[in-house]
Amino acid sequence: MPSFAVLEPEGLYPDCELERRVLGAGVRVLQGGAKSGLDEVPDDLCAQADGLMTLRMPVPADQLARFPRLKVVVRMGVGYDRVDRAACAARGITVCNVPDYGTQEVAEFAVLLALALRRGLLLYHDTQRADPPAPWTVVPSALVRRQEAQTFGVLGLGRIGTAAALRAKALGYRVAFHDPHLPNGADRALGIARARTLDELLAQSDVLSIHAPLTRATRNLVGERELRLLPRNAVVVNTARGPILDVDALERCLRDGHVAGAGLDVVPEEPPREPLPSLLRAYRAREDWTVGRVVITPHIAFHTPEAWDDIRLKSAETMRDVLVEGLRTNVIPPEAD
Repeated sequence: MPSFAVLEPEGLYPDCELERRVLGAGVRVLQGGAKSGLDEVPDDLCAQADGLMTLRMPVPADQLARFPRLKVVVRMGVGYDRVDRAACAARGITVCNVPDYGTQEVAEFAVLLALALRRGLLLYHDTQRADPPAPWTVVPSALVRRQEAQTFGVLGLGRIGTAAALRAKALGYRVAFHDPHLPNGADRALGIARARTLDELLAQSDVLSIHAPLTRATRNLVGERELRLLPRNAVVVNTARGPILDVDALERCLRDGHVAGAGLDVVPEEPPREPLPSLLRAYRAREDWTVGRVVITPHIAFHTPEAWDDIRLKSAETMRDVLVEGLRTNVIPPEAD
């Protein structure tokens, strides 16, 4: 059996016992202690690596030259936009992701954001801890709606989008989706409505929940034109990738009242750096117009101990399948968007 070395550059775990057990006796597991980028990994570790497993760390073209033996990159998560797939393809390096972890968690969080906004949970939380607190009574707001009176629009019906759609349906929402890559029949199988175009989905979505991957086709997919196609007083939820949604346009639509509320687990640049998007700056400053209407969380929708266990195990299994056994498990084609 060939001998391989697999590098986990971020030092995510206190030991490598699980990885050694899954990958097998013929594979050495190397750990780095890099915090922000592959440029922090020692040259001798890079020179040994046949496989690379990264969670938060990008894999840019300029770093690939430091990995002369590299055959497989496993992105330890669903999204693969942090890996320069064109540069990997030019080197014959296979790129994989882990598409089947955290599905329940992200779907639940998306629906939770919508419910917290639509039922006034965040509104009353914010107003009751104000100084002075709001009166002990109903706060008039365009946010608050009955689920059964609304359509929950799902943009992207992959694993997470499907799980979100089923949860929203169970709560009483009418559910519609748009996904140009999905074959006919999904709507009938799930008992939800299919929108032929994005515009058709937007026009009926009292809640828009974004579940698309970040690709060339989806970057900036939802801008001001699209947001203004939503019914007035809609709610927007994004638990996918920040650059899919134009947050400056979202702020304008929130400020003028066309969009009633927004729940974002992702923003265009993570972690955010100065100059911050105006929306994030207003939210952190607790500007009056954001009260009860905006919630931003730090890309944690996936987080449970069980999801972290899945990331670790499924990443190691994917690396074993592709690097050691020559299978095509979770391989992202170079020509994919």
